[in-house]
Amino acid sequence: MVKHVILWTLKESLSAEEKIAVKKGIKEGLEGLAGQIPGLLSIQVNTEGLQSSNADLMLDSSFVDEAALKGYAVHPLHVAVADGKVRPYTASRTCLDYEV
Repeated sequence: MVKHVILWTLKESLSAEEKIAVKKGIKEGLEGLAGQIPGLLSIQVNTEGLQSSNADLMLDSSFVDEAALKGYAVHPLHVAVADGKVRPYTASRTCLDYEV
């Protein structure tokens, strides 16, 4: 199994209300991919970090193998969420992929 974990920081230019809406959209969009992409075992977005956090939200997902992760990266449903709900609003992205 392969884990795919991403931390995002939202753009500073977003208001507090916009950040809430963006987080909700990202969570709904990414978690909506469950059952839609071959090899995707689980997907969860955490939008409520503690005050000590230095990221705004986190993706925690699992895939059957590295090939499934690569397929997810280019899958049209994922690309639509990434291009429509994530990339326009994020300032930074940190990713860690690893085998379990």
